[in-house]
Amino acid sequence: MTATLPTRPDTTTTPATTRRLLLAGAVAAPLWTTVALAQAVLRPDFDFSVQPLSMLSTGSLGWLQITNFVVGGLLVLAGAVGLRRRLPQHPWLGRLTGVYGVGFVAAGALVLDPPGTTAMSWHGAGHLLAGTLAFAALAAACVVLAVRFRREGRPGAAVVSVLGAVTVVAGNAWAMTGGALGSMTLGFGVIAAMLWVSAVCARATTGR
Repeated sequence: MTATLPTRPDTTTTPATTRRLLLAGAVAAPLWTTVALAQAVLRPDFDFSVQPLSMLSTGSLGWLQITNFVVGGLLVLAGAVGLRRRLPQHPWLGRLTGVYGVGFVAAGALVLDPPGTTAMSWHGAGHLLAGTLAFAALAAACVVLAVRFRREGRPGAAVVSVLGAVTVVAGNAWAMTGGALGSMTLGFGVIAAMLWVSAVCARATTGR
C-alpha cells in the first residue's frame, strides 16, 4: 500500500504568507533531525544507545541542541499557524501542532539535568514535562491526520499517520520502562512522526 498525501485541494488558493508559514513547518523536522543526529554521531561525550537526544543540551556544546530545540519549535509554531489558515475545517490539527511546537521551545529553555545528577532540578523536571506534552500533542496530531486522510479516501496516508502516532507512544513507553536501546527507539519514533507532519506542511504549500 502506497502512502500518498491528498491531491485534492481544500481551498482554491493558498496566500503567500500562509505558504511561507507552511514552509517553515516543512523545514522544522528535517532541520532539527539533521542537527540532532549530527551531534549524536560527532560528540564523543554522547551515547545515543543509552542517552536521549535531550542530553545533547548539556555540556560545553549544549547550546547547539538548546538552539536546535528553540528554533525547531518556533518553525513548528509557524507551521501550526499555516495549517490553521490552510485547513480551517481541521482546527485541532493546528492546535495540536502548536502545542508540539511550544513543547519544543520549552524543552530548549528548560535544560535536562546532566549525567550523574542525583536530584532532579526544577528545570530538569520542566524539560521532562515539556517533552511529554510535545510528544502527546505530536501523536494526537498524527491521529487527526489519520482521520482526515481516511475521510478523503487516502488509506495509505491514513495508515502512515497512525504509525506516526504509534511510534511516538510506543517509543516513549519502551524508553520509560527501561527497554533495550530505549533512547534510540524513542528518538527515531518521534523523528518519524515529526517528519510526517513536516511532509504534510510541505504538501500544503502547493495548495493540496
